[in-house]
Amino acid sequence: MTDPQTPAAPASPPGSPSGEEPEPKAEVGVGPWEGELPEGEHWDPDLLADGDRRNVVDKYRYWKHEAIVADLDSKRHDFHIAIENWQHDLNIGTVVRTANAFLAKEVHIIGRRRWNRRGAMVTDRYQHVRHHPTVEDFVAWAQGEGLAIIGIDIFPDSVPLETYDLPKNCVLVFGQEGPGLTPEVHEAALDTLSIEQFGSTRSINAASAAAIAMHAWIRRHVFSQSV
Repeated sequence: MTDPQTPAAPASPPGSPSGEEPEPKAEVGVGPWEGELPEGEHWDPDLLADGDRRNVVDKYRYWKHEAIVADLDSKRHDFHIAIENWQHDLNIGTVVRTANAFLAKEVHIIGRRRWNRRGAMVTDRYQHVRHHPTVEDFVAWAQGEGLAIIGIDIFPDSVPLETYDLPKNCVLVFGQEGPGLTPEVHEAALDTLSIEQFGSTRSINAASAAAIAMHAWIRRHVFSQSV
């Protein structure tokens, strides 16, 4: 005598392999303004009416884009960020996003003008980005602005970022993922800094290095932490 066959399990609904109900996606931002409308030139009437789903902090909800940029411009920090872009480096978008988070004065793209904006998460709309076609053009600009050029890379003459007193007015320069800083930038830099590592990998991702270096500047010049 054979055992009766076990009934087949019902098919899972599309997008739910376990048969469970798919979780609703969390809404980003806020809906239409509730109550009496606020007064002021910085408010965006369309956002007040329709809601604000942008990637901005709560302070800037419902603000016009140009009003946000103007407010950021009034308090930007004194450091700049530069990254070489000879091979369409995918890190640039993330670097721009981090520069926005730490309120860098400007981001400078050295080399090719076009860069992958996906990692920026639209933060490039609030961050000043300047293009320099050559290293020579970038160096001339930095010297004209009185900015110390500080390279971030692993060279025999690099000194530890952790014990270096970063200048207040400087531009932190990062190389292409893989080859790193070009010899021209290395030569133009006041100093080149390395980030101490303790694992087996020779180097860390350029976007990660940029975040570490920016935060080092913030600790030194915003929170007055000594090296």
